[in-house]
Amino acid sequence: MKNQAGKKTTFSVISLFLVVIWLVPIIITVLISFKSMDVISTSNSWFALPESFHFNNYIKAWQEGNMSRYSLNSFIITSVSVIGTLFLSSLSAFALSWYKFKLQKFFLIMFIAGMLIPVQMVIIPVFNLYNKTGLYNTYLGIIMVNLAFQLGFCTFFLRNFMITIPKSLFEAGKIDGASDFTIYWKIMMPLISPALAALGILQFTWIWNDYLWSLVLVQSDNLKPVTLGLANLQGKWVTDWTIVASGSIIAALVPIVIFLLFQKYFIDGLTVGSVKG
Repeated sequence: MKNQAGKKTTFSVISLFLVVIWLVPIIITVLISFKSMDVISTSNSWFALPESFHFNNYIKAWQEGNMSRYSLNSFIITSVSVIGTLFLSSLSAFALSWYKFKLQKFFLIMFIAGMLIPVQMVIIPVFNLYNKTGLYNTYLGIIMVNLAFQLGFCTFFLRNFMITIPKSLFEAGKIDGASDFTIYWKIMMPLISPALAALGILQFTWIWNDYLWSLVLVQSDNLKPVTLGLANLQGKWVTDWTIVASGSIIAALVPIVIFLLFQKYFIDGLTVGSVKG
């Protein structure tokens, strides 16, 4: 018993230490965003509380820093990409888990292999393809590349979840005359909703924070997402850390809010099936 109590205490201390280390840069960024540059220049501590809160830093980042447009662009790109990825990957996962055909394992391996290809290896081919097809510097281009590179992981994740569902449920639907799409939509989708919610939150966070593909495939300022917008802020207000810090907090708010709203489904999706019997 003493051994177990000691292990729990050690684990709690180490976990708390790691959480504090993780939160330190976030706390510093939040404090800087509410200060003026004069206070920052004369302060001896990053953790000193602001004497007065400068909310105009956020207004300046939102309006003059064009974070309003960048956030809208990111929301359009991310929401469409996530919905499209979940829909297409659920269809492919359903086919790979429900149907039996000769090339089933081959297609599954191809989806897994797609996850292992380093993105940096295909940047130039994708860039050349987009230039030739007119997809460069468009919403559709960014959305399509997100779909392509997230589809493998999502299919693999959902397929592993679907194969745990008893096939008798689908056979009963077949006997009742349900079509394959009806079985997918009316039986399979409700059963995998926790997994879809967990996967959707992960995908939303990853795509929202994507920088590489946006940097390569977007040129127009009107189409840039928040990640490129923050890079613009660093160039425009290189001597004013308060605006850059405010823009960073604005960029981080949306995925944080999404996670807080759907954290129940996220936890359910990760733990479903962990206890049987």
